[in-house]
Amino acid sequence: MTQLKAFSGPQVWHGSEMLNSRKWIRDLTPVQLGEIDAALAGARAKDIPWDHIRRDNFPLPSLQSLVADVRNELENGCGLVKIRGLPVDRYEPEDLRRIYFALGHHLGTPIFQNYKGMLMREIRNEGADVGTRYGQMSDASGTFLSSLARTATNGALRFHTDRCDVVSLLCVSQAQSGGESKLVSTVAIHNAMLERRPDLLQLLYGVYWRSRLGEEIGGDKIIYPLPVFAVRDGRFTSHYSRTYIEAAQRLPDVPRLTPAQNEALDLLAALAEELCFQMKMETGDLQLLNNHVIYHARAPFEDDPASGRRRALWRIWLAMPNSRALPEDHAVLWRSVEAGALRGGIVQAASMAAN
Repeated sequence: MTQLKAFSGPQVWHGSEMLNSRKWIRDLTPVQLGEIDAALAGARAKDIPWDHIRRDNFPLPSLQSLVADVRNELENGCGLVKIRGLPVDRYEPEDLRRIYFALGHHLGTPIFQNYKGMLMREIRNEGADVGTRYGQMSDASGTFLSSLARTATNGALRFHTDRCDVVSLLCVSQAQSGGESKLVSTVAIHNAMLERRPDLLQLLYGVYWRSRLGEEIGGDKIIYPLPVFAVRDGRFTSHYSRTYIEAAQRLPDVPRLTPAQNEALDLLAALAEELCFQMKMETGDLQLLNNHVIYHARAPFEDDPASGRRRALWRIWLAMPNSRALPEDHAVLWRSVEAGALRGGIVQAASMAAN
């Protein structure tokens, strides 16, 4: 049985505090923007494709103090950062991808987001057939979309984490309405649950079976056990998506959740809504979230194709050089659990075939 304790520090915050705080906001300066444009001109002159951009061929020396600050805030501070002021409308798509991928490489290492090697994903409403492309289950109770498929709709997304140390989202264009981000401190949820229902908190340190539906294909590890909350060397981590858990529950050989385990998930979801704050990403905002200590969610949105107002976020998953060590049982998802390791993301099809 895990010895439960409350956590303290800057990663424990309530949404009301963040609404009136600038500690998580950084603004790009004219000097930094000029340096980005100079590096872009160099990359264009050499005809370097966006996915071949690296730190050494896109130098940003004046941004290194910002990079160090952002890394520290994500890992040791409040766990989230918004970088403002990138003039996305000035750039052609290939150039914007060069810039965004360069920023990703300066901050960390981009990792794969699907089994086909995707390193940058556009998050937008892709229509009604997303389940057939990104994973779904169908039975007598109806159609159940994978987590991956749900991100490609305009519906609400529940609180969750992604399979990386840090998820970055660049707002390229906005919807006609809706689409607000909701952010919450996972550590604050943990502490609130400790105060109200320590018996349910204890259950979240135990095994919850998950499914990789829509993420990886084949293999004998389409389902895997993992706790929702865990600690190593005094550092907290959480990996959570109720969709993964619900998908696993539809499979015949997975142990059924107990009523108490479901009650623990219900309380977690209720506390996330209670303790979160909501914000709207503006065009040119770059949002970075430490998945070990932050859950994120999305409100539904409506596009207006006639006016060109369509919500589009570009996403890069990052392994971070200053990441925390994870418990050994997290290797089933992260593969490497040591601090600063290149980890997370989706196993590639070639690797799976080799195994």
